[in-house]
Amino acid sequence: MSAHLLDGKKLSQSMRTTLKETFAALIAQHGVHPTLAVLQVGDDPAAAGYARAIERTCTGVGVCFSAQILSGESDQGTVNSLLDQLNGDSGVHGIMILEPLPAQIDGNLLVDQLNPAKDVDGVHPQNAGRLSAQRPPYFVPATPAGAICLLEEAGVEFKGKRAVVIGRSDIVGKPMALLLLHRHCTVTIAHSRTQDLPAVAREADILCAAVGRPEMVTGEWVKPGAIVVDFGTTYTDAGLKGDCEQESVAAVAGMMTPVPGGTGPMTNVMLMQNLLEAYRRQFGI
Repeated sequence: MSAHLLDGKKLSQSMRTTLKETFAALIAQHGVHPTLAVLQVGDDPAAAGYARAIERTCTGVGVCFSAQILSGESDQGTVNSLLDQLNGDSGVHGIMILEPLPAQIDGNLLVDQLNPAKDVDGVHPQNAGRLSAQRPPYFVPATPAGAICLLEEAGVEFKGKRAVVIGRSDIVGKPMALLLLHRHCTVTIAHSRTQDLPAVAREADILCAAVGRPEMVTGEWVKPGAIVVDFGTTYTDAGLKGDCEQESVAAVAGMMTPVPGGTGPMTNVMLMQNLLEAYRRQFGI
């Protein structure tokens, strides 16, 4: 068996084209450019690199990008004040808080302060709670939303399938589990303390790996014909690696998302999808 590889790059390019056309039409109708503000404290290279990637995506679909960068020496009050300004600015439709934050900044306080209607990253407790309860409107974190989009585009039938999500982060593992549950999968969330993790993984019709450990999941962990979603993006001396050992997993799985080119390209395009939703809500459309 050789797994069918789900092409996130191709799908994301198609979605960007549609988003660009949709944004252009809305701008012409309302005269207001959709704007995404990114709040960054300090000069962490990873945060700065992510900001540049987001800016490229914004430019590509024709929306405005606003970089709000504070010194790494800033105190909590200064950061809170800037976030208040962004929350209340009608010209800003989406806000992201980039991590990591300096040690003196409490990221949980910032997330709690974030306007849920502008939380295009889906991190505010109100959005997380509404997702859990399946009570729209809410924003879904972009990475798991992109994975679901890929699976739906591939015609995956979710109902009745057994799904295992390895990883329990608030931005990938938990929301992915909820999205699968809402589609009538029977879901297990596994993690580093799960006993006999490979055996649990082998029970899955849909196996999702979101642990950040390169090539941890091998073909021996995979049920023949399973659908495997790899969220891993770890840079190694050998290049970008996912959480799955691609060659051995592809030999067993029926479908899988490759790294690179799978869930990664979908993340920022789903962020733009959330920005579109935030913009539409502001205008009641």
